[in-house]
Amino acid sequence: MIKYINSLENISENQLKGFFVDWPNPPSAKKHLELLNNSDYFWLAIDETTNNVVGFITAISDKTLSAYIPLLEVLPEYKGNGIGSKLVELILETLKDLYMVDLLCDTDVVGFYEKFSMIKSQGMIIRNYNSQSGL
Repeated sequence: MIKYINSLENISENQLKGFFVDWPNPPSAKKHLELLNNSDYFWLAIDETTNNVVGFITAISDKTLSAYIPLLEVLPEYKGNGIGSKLVELILETLKDLYMVDLLCDTDVVGFYEKFSMIKSQGMIIRNYNSQSGL
């Protein structure tokens, strides 16, 4: 069974393995825990049988008008079970009173986000892959 939490109490680096698949310079589990701790909002999906984190979503916000969702990831072996959808639902519920909630995504997942009444837009980005593993 999967449980969803938005607390890092009792969460350790050992529970954050296997994320950032196909990233050339992925963050370590230590950096992953740090990015969760420094996010304004987050939700974790925990497999209760292993007590490991199997999915997560983060948001950064001014807590007044806007928020940005930079990361949603589910471990490959858990994909297709609705975990990503549940994480999006939880973060959108958390952010529901804000004026705008933005995210950037690859073209192949636009349809996934449209299921949550998100609309396609345009954006601009800079990627410094040398810093992908974290500061």
